[in-house]
Amino acid sequence: MTANTKTSLSLLDAALVKPALWGAFAKLDPRTQWRNPVMFIVYIGSILTTLLWVHSLSFPGDTGMKPAFVLAITVWLWFTVLFANFAEALAEGRSKAQAASLRGLRKDTWAKKLAEPHHGGQWLPEQAPNLRKGDVVLVETGDVIPLDGEVIEGVASVDESAITGESAPVVRESGGDFSAVTGGTRVLSDWLVVRISVNPGESFLDRMIGMVEAAKRHKTPNEIALTILLVALTLVFLMVTVTLLPFSVFSVEAAGAGTVVSLTALVALLVCLIPTTIGGLLSAVGVAGMSRMMQANVIATSGRAVEAAGDVDVLLLDKTGTITHGNRQASAFLPAPGVTKARLARAAMVASLADETPEGRSIVELARRDGLEATAAEGARFVQFTAQTRMSGADLPAAPNSLDSDVVLLRKGAVDAIRRHVESLGGSVPAEMLRAAEETARRGSTPLAVSEGNRVLGVVELRDIVKTGIKERFAELRRMGIKTVMITGDNKLTAAAIAAEAGVDDFLAEATPEDKLALIRKYQAEGRLVAMTGDGTNDAPALAQADVAVAMGSGTQAAKEAGNMVDLDSNPTKLLEVVETGKALLMTRGSLTTFSIANDVAKYFAIIPAIFVSTYPQLGALNVMRLASPSSAILSAVVFNALVIVFLIPLALKGVRYRPVGAAALLRRNLAIYGLGGLLVPFIGIKLIDWLLVAVHLV
Repeated sequence: MTANTKTSLSLLDAALVKPALWGAFAKLDPRTQWRNPVMFIVYIGSILTTLLWVHSLSFPGDTGMKPAFVLAITVWLWFTVLFANFAEALAEGRSKAQAASLRGLRKDTWAKKLAEPHHGGQWLPEQAPNLRKGDVVLVETGDVIPLDGEVIEGVASVDESAITGESAPVVRESGGDFSAVTGGTRVLSDWLVVRISVNPGESFLDRMIGMVEAAKRHKTPNEIALTILLVALTLVFLMVTVTLLPFSVFSVEAAGAGTVVSLTALVALLVCLIPTTIGGLLSAVGVAGMSRMMQANVIATSGRAVEAAGDVDVLLLDKTGTITHGNRQASAFLPAPGVTKARLARAAMVASLADETPEGRSIVELARRDGLEATAAEGARFVQFTAQTRMSGADLPAAPNSLDSDVVLLRKGAVDAIRRHVESLGGSVPAEMLRAAEETARRGSTPLAVSEGNRVLGVVELRDIVKTGIKERFAELRRMGIKTVMITGDNKLTAAAIAAEAGVDDFLAEATPEDKLALIRKYQAEGRLVAMTGDGTNDAPALAQADVAVAMGSGTQAAKEAGNMVDLDSNPTKLLEVVETGKALLMTRGSLTTFSIANDVAKYFAIIPAIFVSTYPQLGALNVMRLASPSSAILSAVVFNALVIVFLIPLALKGVRYRPVGAAALLRRNLAIYGLGGLLVPFIGIKLIDWLLVAVHLV
């Protein structure tokens, strides 16, 4: 295991196989078997044939079959149960290994807790388990952050490799979307004052452990629906099998020939006809789906979230960091008529001095390259950017010799926001500036307008680059029937240019938190399932509304609590991988179900002629595999029924390979490979087992 959540254990690693072997026997507990109705029938059948074998030892003639044959059937029925238990235990073992790795990250650390005011407000030592939500702690260089919290003061470099696996440290500071810290991470430099946001046992690390432990996994709606279908098929075959005994008695009496079918043969027939393959692997498929998500460094709160990812048909994707590289940089100052470039650059620089975003820092850097010094007038009051105003800036005191006693309002932001601001002060935007902003947007760049008071000084051009290969990824999603929607705060022209270059189906420009929420509700009202990513507190309402909500691990506590998945790598493009993993889960379940139901046909041709051929010799025509004898036919079918579970375990745990094709093409491929394969493989397998049984004289 690595230090983070990812596991390097192979499928058949001894560290997984040995516990899974013991787990297979531990799951023979009836209370555990009862949870899987299909395998519970096999479990009951195994007990019944065991009793029949014991009875045959004392009364050989009563069972109608030799004790050795009854024992062979019994042993392979128990193997069928054990193989299904082993598949589930192996899948759970991978999750438990991941959980054990996470538990190794938990440490009982000491913290410097802010004492009550009547104690002088000192920082007093306190053990992490004694901290409570709302406590304030100081973490300095070398300290481990005791519990999850929000930075309320300070800025520091934090090593989060234990959680994310990324060796590069990250900066955490008060305010904004990078104020959340996670318990178990270490401060590398400087200091932070953190307000604890959870109680012990409720931390992000604790939740991660609970999420990956299979014992806490609940069945998803699709899994429940499939279980109901399998139970219904099992009941149908159970009723058919039960009626065969009186039918056999009547047939033998009427024909005056043959022998009555034995209970052992009927149990073998029932077990071979019910969908034991998918019944034995269904739970393993669900557990493995969450495990594969975990291997991608994404924590899913439930199997429901993973499953919903496979059903998603609308993806909402932030432009910055997902579709583009997200490092928009100021590339040019475009002054208005009558305004010098130096004046525009200085106003833009001063308005950006308190802007810690990459865009704001790039404006300051561009102004410096033009020879300007990054200083502001004494007494300046900086105005922070908000999603509502969509602009930032500074309020400067009037010059000492100025006749105007009012402050000078410098603002920088979206063109329409600056226009409303200027018009509210009695000014207007020159037509030349609107054309310059429009041309900038058509180039795919982002125009930011700069104003001084009620006058627009010009536009700053920000350039961003669409990620290589993203257009092809969106084309694949389109073939799968998934609609992609780009979300951006840019104006409509810029958004349209980037959307066309990236190949998305639609876009939402000048998006506010309310706009995102309204768009999600609109698609959901149309019956669609929506997925999105987010990292900020303002994303929390939309994340809570989305069907699949992937919160960034570096995001705020509010975002992580609102989402039903957390991406520890904090990579917005991971949403595409999440959808692919969910699709693979559904494809795996569907493929195994198709194979399981299809291979019952071969078992029918093997067992039905074998148990009735003595009464109705004409049924020998159905013995298309030319099996050696009735006993060999029955035993070969039972052996194949058990072994096929073992051979399909790797497929269940690794999943069917994801292919970006439409639903119709996927159905055709599924039927061709797993439907046709489910028909042909049993014929070949049962015949080979029959040859082997005859060769070693076991029948």
